[in-house]
Amino acid sequence: MKDLKQSIGYFVKYMKPFKNSVLIMVFLLLIAMIAQVVAPYYMGQAVTSLGRFLAHKSHAMADFRQFMLLMCAAFFFQVFAQLVAWVIMSVFNAEATNSMRISLFKKLQKMTIRYFDTHQDGKLLALFNSDIDNIFNALNGAIFDLVSQTILFVGTIVVMFAINVKLALVTMASTPIVVLIAFSVMKKARKYLDEQQEDISVLNGYINEQLNGERIILANGLQKSSIAGFVKKNDKLRKTMFRGQFYSGLMFPMMQGLSMLNLAIVISVGTLIVVESGMSLAVGMGLIVTFVQYSQTYFIPLINLTSFYSMIQLALTGAKRLSDVEAEKEEDEVSSGINMQGINESVALKDVHFSYEKGKEILHGINLTIPRGKTLALVGPTGSGKTTTMNLFSRFYDVDSGTVEFDGTVLQDSILFTGTIADNIRFGKPDATMEEVRSAAQKAQIADFIESLPDGYETKISDEKSLFSKGQKQLMSIARTLLSDPEFLVLDEATSNVDTVTEEKIQKAMDIVMEGRTSFVIAHRLKTIVNADEIAVLKDGSVIEQGSHEELLAKGGFYHNLYVNQMVLD
Repeated sequence: MKDLKQSIGYFVKYMKPFKNSVLIMVFLLLIAMIAQVVAPYYMGQAVTSLGRFLAHKSHAMADFRQFMLLMCAAFFFQVFAQLVAWVIMSVFNAEATNSMRISLFKKLQKMTIRYFDTHQDGKLLALFNSDIDNIFNALNGAIFDLVSQTILFVGTIVVMFAINVKLALVTMASTPIVVLIAFSVMKKARKYLDEQQEDISVLNGYINEQLNGERIILANGLQKSSIAGFVKKNDKLRKTMFRGQFYSGLMFPMMQGLSMLNLAIVISVGTLIVVESGMSLAVGMGLIVTFVQYSQTYFIPLINLTSFYSMIQLALTGAKRLSDVEAEKEEDEVSSGINMQGINESVALKDVHFSYEKGKEILHGINLTIPRGKTLALVGPTGSGKTTTMNLFSRFYDVDSGTVEFDGTVLQDSILFTGTIADNIRFGKPDATMEEVRSAAQKAQIADFIESLPDGYETKISDEKSLFSKGQKQLMSIARTLLSDPEFLVLDEATSNVDTVTEEKIQKAMDIVMEGRTSFVIAHRLKTIVNADEIAVLKDGSVIEQGSHEELLAKGGFYHNLYVNQMVLD
């Protein structure tokens, strides 16, 4: 019940701006359903009039024509009102789901890095291409039918009782059985449809992960293992999808069967009532024909509601998942914070303790100070806490205790965005002139390559389909940083996995970008940071050595061994 309330609350939130359109749609559907409910009555009266005419009562033919015209008019108003209501609903449905999509994207832009670190990309994409699509489909079809069929159901009951109470009760006699069957089947269907959406998210996450790692999979011959993992997750989805669709689809044929049984009961009992009450043949025929129509009309909403139950349930599940995302914690924004005008003295970590999971501390009392305009390099083995330290400088995470005192820009992953080369360099400064873009590219040692391309700086690129090698992407990232002109730089693995020539270019560009700036550098290749003002050695979450390159070599400690080993390999 709590989940249902949460899902409905999500729908209400996004439908509220369109309440006038919703009210107009409901009003039109009310007219349409009234027309559909009274049409069988006019049909029954037409049959009665025709029976009287056949019994040689001449005035009955005029009544027959009148009731036939009224019946046709009722059907016309039904179709017209439903058509207009459908158009109105289509408009606000598109607008509402568009608002959901925009709100979700905006929300993700405000989320903490911790959220992205603990959720697969595929699961996040499923919110857009599965959950919102399910909501759109439900609003576009199921919700329209839900409103119209509810009105039709209630209207049919009211008119039936107004015409003949006994036959109305006979028509509705099977309702308890229908409700009992529907409740038990829908309970099963809901369970598996919820599991289905979760399994779709898991499968999407796995596919995204495998595609991103396709080079590693091919290089290590892990295709069979990758396929086996996919087959396992896909088979689980197949089973839950079958169960969900089986139980939700089971309702339709069951309701059809109960409808036919109910029709036979109405005809049989109706015939007995007509015979026992001594009604004329014409009136009796008209009454039975009327209730034959109402028996079918009474079951149409029940059949339709069960036929799109799975659609509604998937939409409710999607709404809950989206609502859960909206309730997630956002990045803290301190409205009363001080707007820093630059680095006056230094950037520092002071007695910093940090853990990703409570009770599993990663950093233990880190103290690092970077004086203004100086460079501090952080080195250490894999898993020592270098990237975690960078994350704290970037405030991707907050410390457990201690303080981080800094401001600035982060350069880490060399990501290229869809657009032109110039757009990518301008990313940190959208209003930069073309001259500034060229100057930044020149300083970053990438201008010659860009200008050799047919379209130069207007060449269209993206991160997936790029003309740039990994090293050239890093040079592009340096150009972007130069243009944004930050006071504080955080540089991570700038020269890893590139050839010697590109490494030299990157190093020259790095020297230019760090000149006169307060810089924090992480690197595994120690020869790239020998000129750093200070080097801190991190191991198992603690700083074990600190000093200049020459000082650390002279100590003959951990850094000395690390440097000597790398020089032998190089």
